Amino acid sequence: MTATLPPETQHPEPTAPTGWTAVCRYADLQPERGVAALVGDQQVAVFRLFDGALHAVGHRDPVSGAHVIARGIVGTRGEAPTVASPMYKQVFDLRTGVCLDAPDDPALRLPVHPVRLRDDWVEIGAAEVQAGG
Repeated sequence: MTATLPPETQHPEPTAPTGWTAVCRYADLQPERGVAALVGDQQVAVFRLFDGALHAVGHRDPVSGAHVIARGIVGTRGEAPTVASPMYKQVFDLRTGVCLDAPDDPALRLPVHPVRLRDDWVEIGAAEVQAGG
């Protein structure tokens, strides 16, 4: 038996040929709070900021190894939107994945995923290759 979701909760089929996966409705994201999503075999932390911008980074904290980044504290450093790991409080730039506490250490970078809004659905793409990482 296959369960059918009500129309308001159904999401479009992942668009595999273009590499995008629908993860949730935009309205389901609370500003300044993260959520975790599974995109293929990757755990991704997705954030909606107060200005409406969307960001998606790897959910795994590179310092502790725990999958907790979506539970981090969202903020800013200068003009950079950031998330602080809830484990040891390293701060990561949501645009680049760089750890602002150790910007020259490629081992402390989060993978950055492209994110887009299509028909009120948040879609995540494969992680972009990070320079130096």
